[in-house]
Amino acid sequence: MRMNPPATPPDATGLPSTACDVLVIGGGPAGSTAAALLARQGRHVVVLEKAHHPRFHIGESLLPANVALFDKLGLRDELERIGMPKWGVEFVSPDHDHITRVEFAEAWDKTMPYAWQVRRSEMDEVLFRNATAQGAETIEGCKVRDVVFDDDGAVVHAVLDDGAKRSWRARFVIDASGRDTFLSNKLKAKQKNPKHNSSALFGHFTGAERQTGKLEGNITIFWFQHGWFWYIPLADGTTSIGAVCWPYYLKSRTKPLKDFFADTIAMCEPLAQRLAKATLVDDAVYATGNYSYTSAHCSGERYLMLGDAFSFIDPVFSSGVYLAMHNAFEGVEVVARSLDQPSEAAAARRAFERYMRKGPREFSWFIFRVTNPTMRDFFMHPENPFRVKEALMSLLAGDIYGSTPIWRSLRVLKSIYYAVSAGHPLRTWNAWRRRRNNVRDLGLLAGENVVEAR
Repeated sequence: MRMNPPATPPDATGLPSTACDVLVIGGGPAGSTAAALLARQGRHVVVLEKAHHPRFHIGESLLPANVALFDKLGLRDELERIGMPKWGVEFVSPDHDHITRVEFAEAWDKTMPYAWQVRRSEMDEVLFRNATAQGAETIEGCKVRDVVFDDDGAVVHAVLDDGAKRSWRARFVIDASGRDTFLSNKLKAKQKNPKHNSSALFGHFTGAERQTGKLEGNITIFWFQHGWFWYIPLADGTTSIGAVCWPYYLKSRTKPLKDFFADTIAMCEPLAQRLAKATLVDDAVYATGNYSYTSAHCSGERYLMLGDAFSFIDPVFSSGVYLAMHNAFEGVEVVARSLDQPSEAAAARRAFERYMRKGPREFSWFIFRVTNPTMRDFFMHPENPFRVKEALMSLLAGDIYGSTPIWRSLRVLKSIYYAVSAGHPLRTWNAWRRRRNNVRDLGLLAGENVVEAR
């Protein structure tokens, strides 16, 4: 770990501020990745993480496109050690009498055939410790309270677990605070997503029924009447189970969360069968209200917002960790321009704003329609005219930033979707009306109403 530079004169609060080039708020995938890359450039980077690793986090299913990012960080062997190989996706629908399985090797680019299911507590710690090893100053148990920008950068105020106050003067600030959305809240840039509104219940189980061989690590998506379930097998034998529901359903709860979750699982018979001999770990169930949001912007003269600190849609395609880490790789170039070539910074930020909206936009079209019966039929009966299946599998693999020519085929797939929907007008009308009612605002704010039941 590099030595701290001398303290600068006291700020307006009377606290001495320690100088650094870049201060990163949050030690998750985005923050740790950005910190490691910037430290490699020889910059003095400080990472402030409010918790202590290892700490619990949801979002355990990675995309094949993540693998190349771990390669660039030199961490692939670590992910192989802690991860469960994930070669594909399984879909189970109450409206179909069969199960559909697809593999990432069926995507357009055959070089990304697998990813991993991971315990986020383990993966996030690997990334965080790597940032330290690369030369970043990493501080755990340190919660940021305020950021004050001025012409020279920013003063960041934080408090440690023991109540001690610390202050840093940074030339640049990266907000990777995840769903805390620190800067987006401070700058009043956070916006509810008007097109999507979901809530989630989730927990971990031991003794869940597993598939065998290569199929063991595949993620399963179960649709049910109030939304969909994820089923994520982890390498230590536990299985992550989550129900992503419309908010009205979560608001209907009149019993303890654990019992409500059990009742929800019972509504999906194929899932209930897999969990017939399973035990809920620590009797712990978690719930969160509407987590779909975006921000009006993601950058300023002296800051960037990365990953969930900028936007989050829905976990159905497991895009969160990939987008966060890819954001970090792109974001460090903007930081470098801002610090080293300020005359080019504004153009770099404009390009970054466009880039940051691309990922959520491309995933969103399918996410908003994943519970629609027409789209469900597409997943349950995958066909490949004009290479549409290969293009969709490329999207599911996260292959959206490279040169793989999937976009024409995805446009064809969307055209087929609209044509099939038009051919079933009553079904389409009912689905649209149900979705419009389901996404109504019930007063659940993103990031709030997080509950743990024991």
